Amino acid sequence: MISVEVSGDPNGEPVFLHHGSPGSGNGPKPRDAVLYRLGIFLVSYSRPGYGRSTPSPGRVVADAAQDSEAIADQLGLGRFAVLGRSGGGPHALAAAALLPDRVTRAAALVSVAPPDAAALDWYGHMVDSNATLYQTGAADPARMVEQLRLRAGRVRDDPTYLMDELRREMTPADLSVVDDEAIRDLLLRTYQEALEEGPYGWIDDVLALRGDWGFRLESIAVPVRLWHGADDPYSPVTHTRWLADRIPAATMEVQSGMAHFGALSVQRRMLAWLVSGDESLPRTA
Repeated sequence: MISVEVSGDPNGEPVFLHHGSPGSGNGPKPRDAVLYRLGIFLVSYSRPGYGRSTPSPGRVVADAAQDSEAIADQLGLGRFAVLGRSGGGPHALAAAALLPDRVTRAAALVSVAPPDAAALDWYGHMVDSNATLYQTGAADPARMVEQLRLRAGRVRDDPTYLMDELRREMTPADLSVVDDEAIRDLLLRTYQEALEEGPYGWIDDVLALRGDWGFRLESIAVPVRLWHGADDPYSPVTHTRWLADRIPAATMEVQSGMAHFGALSVQRRMLAWLVSGDESLPRTA
């Protein structure tokens, strides 16, 4: 079972939102009134193992395409756009690559690159907590599982535990975002829901993102927008630059003075592009 949430205009253009890691379908998104003005029917779902979605041990990034297609079929949707944030970025790109007859456009915000990215220092300029988590997942999965079990239990009991962990490594740009009470409340709620049934989604995300993604970025034929805050310490901007060089129809925007959580402030603009095809965003090296 996959837990799905819908919002916005039921008659609007369908867009799938792929949440970050850890996260859930109730994560930060524009309000209904904003989505109505944009003419968007937003579909958000919790990846397997998060929230009320049944775990799927051994899932890979490419499985997001099959999940998205199944949800679209259930909702009676034909073609749709996809938007992924942070750990959701690769999952949105998977749908774009593997569902060429269904996906119209794709956007990935503060995404990571695949683990076998040639000539990319994958851990370069990444905060210690993220680098250690991914390195442990690759070298000693059993240890990573135990670490995330403990962390998930603490977050489930008190979601401020994860926020406090993150704040210790945040840039001033990110602190200015999460210090907004509304944003902070949304993040705390999604962390708590994501891990309410256990750490399974978080564990499987780490393993999937550091494993074979199951598709080729070069096969993506639809228009793609890539956005990154220049000062992102969680998924460094070098990852998006690497992706931009390999996705044929990608346009990249790197925004100075912004970091990882700045992606929340550009979601609305990216959603507007996904349904309008506006080509006004500059390409930044």
